[in-house]
Amino acid sequence: MHALWPSVQAFHPQLWRAVCGYELNHAVREELLQEVLLAIWESLPRLRDPDMLLPFVLRIAHNLGASHIRSETRMPTPVPFDESVHDMPDPTAGGDCVRTQWLFEALATLPLNLRQVLMLQLEGFDYQEIADMLGISPENVGVRLHRARERLKALSREEERR
Repeated sequence: MHALWPSVQAFHPQLWRAVCGYELNHAVREELLQEVLLAIWESLPRLRDPDMLLPFVLRIAHNLGASHIRSETRMPTPVPFDESVHDMPDPTAGGDCVRTQWLFEALATLPLNLRQVLMLQLEGFDYQEIADMLGISPENVGVRLHRARERLKALSREEERR
């Protein structure tokens, strides 16, 4: 086992949130997380700076999530809405669970380029770190974040009208 693997396991919540941002179906989320963990396991020997482990694993997760989205859009598989298959908020759990579920559903409606930057910012990365992970400029990160927030605000206003 690689010496950094216990540290990778400690990042499970961040990896799960990354996967949740790319897939709503719980079973497919589990599969995607397994693919991410396998890719991280295979890539760990190439990590040069152990202090950059979290950005390293999140970059892998987001790249696999993006690949998952691209492959799904090429051959979309309709998934009927079934509460036993999809993660549903527990109405007795309070507002946080409902807001989290709304956020994941709203994120799923965003284009991939906007979804990635917003998810990374929600994980606490700054513009430069996000730019480095995605291979874009920090200015482009700012533009994408602005567009993503505007779309989420519009979705929120639509939700309030209902």
